[in-house]
Amino acid sequence: MSAARTHYEVLGVTRDATVAEVKAAYRRAARQTHPDQGGDAAQFRLVSLAYQTLVDPTARATYDRSYGTASAYRPAAGDTADDAGTRTRADPPGGRRPTGTDPLRYVPPFSPTTPPALEQAVAARQIHGAPRKRGFFTPQSRLAREARTVRLLSGKVLPHLPAARLVNGLHSPLERGFIDHAVLGGYRLCLVGSMLLPRGFYRWDGDALLRDGKHLEPPRMAGMVRGMQEAFPELNVTGWTVIHSGDDNLHEPVIDYARGADPASGTTVNVVNAANLVRELKMFLGTGPTPNVVDVPVLARLLGGMY
Repeated sequence: MSAARTHYEVLGVTRDATVAEVKAAYRRAARQTHPDQGGDAAQFRLVSLAYQTLVDPTARATYDRSYGTASAYRPAAGDTADDAGTRTRADPPGGRRPTGTDPLRYVPPFSPTTPPALEQAVAARQIHGAPRKRGFFTPQSRLAREARTVRLLSGKVLPHLPAARLVNGLHSPLERGFIDHAVLGGYRLCLVGSMLLPRGFYRWDGDALLRDGKHLEPPRMAGMVRGMQEAFPELNVTGWTVIHSGDDNLHEPVIDYARGADPASGTTVNVVNAANLVRELKMFLGTGPTPNVVDVPVLARLLGGMY
């Protein structure tokens, strides 16, 4: 049985580490322990808890007053611990992997003795925010297109994934831009933009949409994905542009893919019609390591980035 470690030991930093050093150590540790990268879920949660404590001056000061104690989550009902200070995932009966329809769990669990990062009533809502103007000259067509995407996600994706949370209207972290929609499910995050195009056949080559030899440039998602991945190294972030047709046919337009540009290839930026967006997001979010989990601090940070 291994000895319990402090938050500083979990991240591999000294007690006098700066906030910048804590953030850098967290990024390294999160990449190594993230379940999507083959890491251990219990160790990943220890890394996340250590970061959430040490990056916050008030929480860090409180922790330092009892320095030397374990980097411990207090196990919630139904959780198990392999030793003092190590929290392991509460797997469903039989040891099978959790699914998106398993009982919803908040991480960390809400406790009357610990101030939460977000009120439970807020964390329980599946939809946050709505399409809104970004300035005086915001086109009504954009608002209508975003509203259509919200209806699609709220009607076709969220009912199948109780832990999924849709956040509308975010600032892009590393560039002067905006993210129309973000869907958080477990430790996976989908950024979603949209276009409205006529019915027909299009080809996506990984960089541009082509129709009859004409190039159509979709929203530039790659920078947004990189920025959010940097801001949330504990998550697996992907970007999606959904192409709506004018008649609300979910299967139009039809999109053909160049080799290596289809969603099945594991690309981080994807272009799909509405029907494929529903299918791919349900698959991506529902097959994560813990798709029934709402990470409360992550959701709080996303809500804090709304414009």
